[in-house]
Amino acid sequence: MSIKTDSRHLYLQVIDKIKQDIQQGEYAEGEKLPSEFQLSKELGVSRATLREALRVLEEENVIVRRHGVGTFVNPKPVFSSGIELLSSVTDMIEASGKEAASQFLSTELVDATIEETSCFAPKKVDKLIAVERVRTADMEPVVFCIDKIPEGLVPLHMIHRADSLFGLMEKHLNKRISYAISYIEPISYHDRIYEILNCSTDQALLLLNQMHYTEDDEPVLYSSNYFRSDMFRFHVLRKRP
Repeated sequence: MSIKTDSRHLYLQVIDKIKQDIQQGEYAEGEKLPSEFQLSKELGVSRATLREALRVLEEENVIVRRHGVGTFVNPKPVFSSGIELLSSVTDMIEASGKEAASQFLSTELVDATIEETSCFAPKKVDKLIAVERVRTADMEPVVFCIDKIPEGLVPLHMIHRADSLFGLMEKHLNKRISYAISYIEPISYHDRIYEILNCSTDQALLLLNQMHYTEDDEPVLYSSNYFRSDMFRFHVLRKRP
């Protein structure tokens, strides 16, 4: 099982070897890896080298380390999407062959914060419709969504009847939501959201914050979507200039 030396840094070789072992089924999804002492001995590397490799693998969401318990292989994400595509959560879920649904938690009119007012500029916004939903795949909760829409863009009483916020907004605005500016960041434990999504305390979430714009650059929807990292993976195509 030991790795063969090549010109790359040793920890990079360890990363490739562990990934290969997982792909070939030597370690199954959810399975606990051998101890650091045993694994470093099998690979023929120092524990310091192994720890650096495990650190990178954890950042890549290949493994998860649970303090005092051990290191486990993360299940492969069920849903994958290119972040350069403005796909709805519904489209992502249905593309995997699962049934998408929404559970509305709350819909209320709230005062816009200074930060939110700035986000919607140059549109003047005093009140926002705040919508909290849980998106499910085959009845399993996978995404917690907070959507904020300027008051007056859509009828408040229509929101719970809508299968798609995009569709509802485009119908009443008579404008197409064309693009979004997005930011992704990992989120650690949050009492309420973790309970809603039925997450383990050591599991990370992926927070996708997005401001959506119409074709004439009007900001109309701000979304904060908390994705279960064991279920979703995002990728992007990068090209050289």
